[in-house]
This record gives sequence, C-alpha cells and structure tokens, in this order.
Amino acid sequence: MSPVPHSAVPKRILVVEDDADVRRMLQHMLVSLGQVVPAADGVEALSHLERDPSFDLVVTDLMMPEMDGLTLSKRMKSHPRLARIPVLMLTAKNTPKDVIAGINAGARHYVTKPFKQQELLEKVKRALGI
Repeated sequence: MSPVPHSAVPKRILVVEDDADVRRMLQHMLVSLGQVVPAADGVEALSHLERDPSFDLVVTDLMMPEMDGLTLSKRMKSHPRLARIPVLMLTAKNTPKDVIAGINAGARHYVTKPFKQQELLEKVKRALGI
C-alpha cells in the first residue's frame, strides 16, 4: 500500500464560535475544505486541542464567554504542541487597535464580521496552504 500524498490528507479545522447559528454556518461553509470540528468557546477549543493537537487551522471568534479568542490564541502560542497551528480571528471588532491585538495574540489572519463568504474562504485556504 503506497503512502497517501500530503495534499490528499484531509485538513482539520477547529471552528470556535459561541453563536450556534454562526457556528453551523461556518461548519457548512468550510466542510468542503476538510474535517470541521465545532467548539462553543475557548475553553472547549483548548480541550479539543490538548486531546488532539493535529488540527491544521483554528478559526475563532474574538468575543466569547468563558475564554475569548485572544486568550485562546495566546495560550496556543505558548504551548509547544499547539504553537504551529495557524489562527484566523473572526470578529466584529475592526479598529486598528483590535487588529493589532489579534495579531499580537498570534492570529495569522483577521476577518471582520459581517464577512463575505469568498473572503473568508480565501483566507482559510491561504492559512491551510491550499
């Protein structure tokens, strides 16, 4: 049996969003790009990541109860097994100060709500290297 080419390996995306409707919409949008695992907040997301750090991307809302996206990203970047996973912030906060805070927390991409589906898909593809 020959090994599976790297490009054929399904990508794994963790979607972190406290709004259930938005979370379902994101899952539906991203499923064509790989396996999508949902999480309702940063605490749940960190639990997923600590159990299984093989995710290729984390798409996270910024403002959430329990643990926000900035804290999640900072915790990921300080954890040796999780630091390599790119983070895409998805938020309604769009001032230059907010964008800088997201980048400083470790986000590789920053998309503001409301977002255009095509813009989000392009940034997710870029973050996944596809």
